[in-house]
Amino acid sequence: MEPRPARLSALMRVAMRAEHDTTRQSPFMANLLAGRLGTEAFTALSRQLWFVYRELEVAATALADHPLLRPLLDPALSRIPALERDLAHLDGPSWRPALVPSRATRVYCDRVREVARTWPGGYVAHHYTRYMGDLAGGQIVRDIAATAWGHVHEGALFYHFDQVADPPAYRRRYRDVLDTLPLGDDERQRIAREVTHAFHLNKAMFRDLATAHTPTGPGRPPQVRIFLGQACGLVPQVIP
Repeated sequence: MEPRPARLSALMRVAMRAEHDTTRQSPFMANLLAGRLGTEAFTALSRQLWFVYRELEVAATALADHPLLRPLLDPALSRIPALERDLAHLDGPSWRPALVPSRATRVYCDRVREVARTWPGGYVAHHYTRYMGDLAGGQIVRDIAATAWGHVHEGALFYHFDQVADPPAYRRRYRDVLDTLPLGDDERQRIAREVTHAFHLNKAMFRDLATAHTPTGPGRPPQVRIFLGQACGLVPQVIP
């Protein structure tokens, strides 16, 4: 009897776990959430995320009727309206003309655009990695934005999934949908590899941000350690 093929959600989680073991810490996120960077660094992260989510959501609109993607493309996950309100709050009403993607962000966006155009399974990998990661761990960033920089609501709306009443239950349902997609084993393996690639692209974006934003103070005590790869691979986790 042949072994049962691995579920797509399980392959994705294994890929993220393996990446977590080699990633260690992200200096930018570690410094940001430990309080060693100011609100400008937090704003810079929001600026770069706007480019990535714009690509994801332009593609979601174009692919809304694709039979493979339709079950995953939920408007409740949309982040661009919240990001644009955040940027208007953080940078002022003329935020858009001054927005410039970093080199790593351009590469990230190019890859999202490419898979959206040529490979729906690859788009699934990026959709999962970003949305489920931010849904799982964005609450930590949201809480620190409130306590460190006073962004209780405006300025940190990106991290408020107001249309998702129960995030853990939503993530479980999302994984269930992944496992019902009509994909062969080779394609599931390929998608899992793209999840790892998405993780690498995100790390490169963080490296660009780290270059532009150096720590300015001792920050809070070192109980806060940021590990990428937790949950869906992008999520910072506070470890006591």
